[in-house]
Amino acid sequence: MKLIIISGLSGSGKSIALNALEDMEYYCIDNLPAVLLPQFAANLNDDLKHVIDHFAISIDSRNRTFLQSLPSVLDKLDDLGFEYRIVFLKADDRSLVRRFSETRRKHPLTNEQVTLLEGIELERQLLIPLSDRATKVLDTSDTTPHELRSLIRDYAGGEVDNQLSLLFQSFGYKHGTPLDADFVFDVRCLPNPYWQEDLRHLTGLDTLVRDYLNGQDSVQRMIDHLQEFLETWLPNFQAENRSYISIAIGCTGGQHRSVYITDCLSKRFCGRNLSVFTRHRELQE
Repeated sequence: MKLIIISGLSGSGKSIALNALEDMEYYCIDNLPAVLLPQFAANLNDDLKHVIDHFAISIDSRNRTFLQSLPSVLDKLDDLGFEYRIVFLKADDRSLVRRFSETRRKHPLTNEQVTLLEGIELERQLLIPLSDRATKVLDTSDTTPHELRSLIRDYAGGEVDNQLSLLFQSFGYKHGTPLDADFVFDVRCLPNPYWQEDLRHLTGLDTLVRDYLNGQDSVQRMIDHLQEFLETWLPNFQAENRSYISIAIGCTGGQHRSVYITDCLSKRFCGRNLSVFTRHRELQE
C-alpha cells in the first residue's frame, strides 16, 4: 500500500498535483487534518488494503491548528511501519504573488494585519516540519501546470510500479538550471553542432546532428562516463528507499548536445527494471 502526502505553499500547485494523482486512480483526500493521519493509516491497513492500495492526501497551512503536532504524528506513522512519501511544492515570492494576482484569490494566512508577502513567509515557517521531511521537493516557480502534472505522474509512476524512476532532462544554461534536479551535468565542453551552418536549425533528435555527435570521440566518452557514474551510485540511492531521481544534462541553448546525450542515456537505462522518463525542456512548446 502506498501513501503520497502532497504539501507546499499556497499557489505552488498542490491542487494540480492532487488532480494528477487522482487521474492515476489514486484515492485522494484534500486537506486531511494532520492529527487524523495515524487513525487514517491504521484504517487503511485494517479495512481497505484489499480494496484500494494507492492513496494521496494533501496537508497545508489550512491545517494551521494541527501543524505543531505534525512531527509527532509522522513519528507515529513510522512506528506503525506505514510506508509514505512526502512531496513538497514551493515557489519563489515573485511567482506566488503573480499567481494570486492572476487568480484574485485570498491567501489563507492574510488578513487586515497580514500582507500577502508576510503571509507567504509565515506559511513557509509553518510548513517546515513537512518540507524538512519531504522525499521530493519541487520548485514550481517556472513550471507550467502541464509540466507539473508530468513531473507528478513520473514520480508517482515509480511508486505504483515499485521501481526507481529516473527522469533524464535536457536544458539550456542560458534559460536557467532546473531547480529540482538531483544531478546536474554540464556538457558545454563538447563540440557544438550550433557552429555547423547546416546543423544550427536542427536539434539533437535529428539524424544529421546525431550523426555528427556520434562521430565525436569526446561525446561518446562523456556518455560512457556518465553511464558508469550512474550505474555505480544508483544502487546506493535505491538502498535508501529513494523512488525518484532527476538527472539534468545541460548545454548552452538546450537544443543539440544536451538533447542528444539525454536521449542516449535514457535509452541505455531502459529495460533495467527502472521507470525511465525523458524530457527536453527547451524543446517543449
